[in-house]
Amino acid sequence: MWEILLVIAIVSFDQLSKYAIRSLFSVNESLSVIGDFFELRYIQNDGAAFSSFAGKQAFLIAVSIIAIIGATFFLRKLKSEGRLFKVALLCIIAGGIGNLIDRFLLGYVTDMISFSIFPPVFNIADISVVCGCGLLIIYVLFFMKDDKTNKEVA
Repeated sequence: MWEILLVIAIVSFDQLSKYAIRSLFSVNESLSVIGDFFELRYIQNDGAAFSSFAGKQAFLIAVSIIAIIGATFFLRKLKSEGRLFKVALLCIIAGGIGNLIDRFLLGYVTDMISFSIFPPVFNIADISVVCGCGLLIIYVLFFMKDDKTNKEVA
C-alpha cells in the first residue's frame, strides 16, 4: 500500500508544480529565488534530457512506457529485494508517469527548476527519475543479493 501512496505523492507533487508554473508564468519567464544561483523558469521541453530527441514525441512516449513497464516488471519479479530497491524503482516509475502525462496531454514536458551551475532546466519528475536511478545503482553495487554467492554457500 505504501508503494502506491509513494507513486501518487510524487506524481501529484510533480503535476501540481507544473500546473502552478504554467498558470503563473509565461513561457521562458523566470523568477530569481536565490540570486543568480537558483530560479524558477517556465520551459516547454519537447525533447528529453538536454533537449535531446526534440520533436520526437512518439519515440519519447514509447521509451517512457517501456521504462515504466520494465521497472514495474522488476518490482514484481524481485519482490524479495530490499526496500531501497523498491523505492528506487517506484521513483523511476513515478517520474516516468509524471513526464508521460505531460507528453500525452500537452505534447511537451513542463520544466521549471534552474540552477546556474547546471544548465538544464528540469522538474520534479526528472528529480524522481534521477534519484531512483542513483538509489538503484547504490542498491545493485552494495546491497543486492548475489545469487552466485548464495549458491556457493549452499
